[in-house]
Amino acid sequence: MFKRILIANRGEIALRVIRACRELGIAPVCVYSTADKDAPYLRLADEAICIGPGPAKESYLNIARIIAAAEVAGVDAIHPGYGFLSERSEFAQVCKDCKIEFIGPSPEAMAKLGDKVACKNAAKEAGVPIFPGSPGAIEDPDEAAKIAAKVGYPVIIKASAGGGGRGMRICRDEAQLRANLKAASTEAQAAFGNGAVFIEKFLEHARHVEVQCMGDKHGGGIHLFERDCSMQRRHQKVIEESPGPGIDPKKKEAVCEAAARLIRSAGYSGAATVEFLMDKDQNFYMLEVNTRIQVEHPVTELVTGVDLVQEMIRVSAGAKLSVKQEQIKQTGHAIECRINAEDPDKNFMPSPGQIKRYEPPGGPGVRLDSHAVTNYTVPTNYDSMIGKLLVHAPTRQEALTRMERALREYIIEPIKTTIPLQLRLMSDPGFVKGGVDIHYLERLLKG
Repeated sequence: MFKRILIANRGEIALRVIRACRELGIAPVCVYSTADKDAPYLRLADEAICIGPGPAKESYLNIARIIAAAEVAGVDAIHPGYGFLSERSEFAQVCKDCKIEFIGPSPEAMAKLGDKVACKNAAKEAGVPIFPGSPGAIEDPDEAAKIAAKVGYPVIIKASAGGGGRGMRICRDEAQLRANLKAASTEAQAAFGNGAVFIEKFLEHARHVEVQCMGDKHGGGIHLFERDCSMQRRHQKVIEESPGPGIDPKKKEAVCEAAARLIRSAGYSGAATVEFLMDKDQNFYMLEVNTRIQVEHPVTELVTGVDLVQEMIRVSAGAKLSVKQEQIKQTGHAIECRINAEDPDKNFMPSPGQIKRYEPPGGPGVRLDSHAVTNYTVPTNYDSMIGKLLVHAPTRQEALTRMERALREYIIEPIKTTIPLQLRLMSDPGFVKGGVDIHYLERLLKG
């Protein structure tokens, strides 16, 4: 097992990894930018090293500074968390070259599954359903038009690298396709340093269902069941839950097994999430693979009892998976609400600033993953997420009731947060019924 791990991230995920390290008897080392110099979780690390100014490109995205910190601290491994460098195969390769273990997949497996075009080809080889569309990156508008006509409109243009909705365009006819192809490529180049885009069939009323997987360095690969992440806005998830409400048991089994099969076929080690879109008949198609731990991983931890972060660390150290597929059970229902420093009444305008009153919820079946405390200042440099509020209960209805209670207890003032919106959704008839599509929230907000 590792003796010292450097956490190349910030906020709640840094705190989450610190806790996992402590329980495994590993000394955690944190890096931080000057914007995070007063972050309370830093005191829980054995060592905290400043790696630069607030802008991420000068700190959390600066590979040279992170590697230098790792070498100064004498760590055995680096945990990248999510975001920042977590899905950069070049970072994983630099770690390997410097003889520092990257807690995640190998650079080769990351490149194979992290790039959407390469991932589609890998999925096809593994017999995992994929969307019809271009076989690879496409630049020629005439060729794009031929493919779109074959698969049928609407189609969607996607960036081969990255995500979060950038480099993405929905096209309902040829004119829109031709107009958007270059714009999507330009946006992808600016966001990810890679302008490659591809097109595929677009589902109008799809659900977003993703499967948590874990692999080891011995060829093992398992799934830990599904999460429904359909409640989202502008491709950003707002609420996640497990099990997915109303999914046919046979479809559930098929989609989960397909995800695990893909992970095994890629020789993948570590945590991965295989994302699917599911149509109204619950036919599913692979969307992409996130080659890292997900923001919403605690949802899976609550229904399976498996500590995913500790498992990542163990398999990176060379251990076999600690659980077999048949040992993993889905128990009860878990829901996660992402609490962001945003004002839902003002088009989700960011609301950074000092938290002067902070009263977290508690009680049976409530989990809060947050780095915020009273007098903590939400910085302007990074993502606006303050934390993740989760509940676990025997049934979905009980989980909804518990979440409503916990949200009412949660006080964050004076900055604006998404708590009022989350409260509204807990009693929204469509969400309470279950099985909403990925555009439901945007329709609801338009009123």
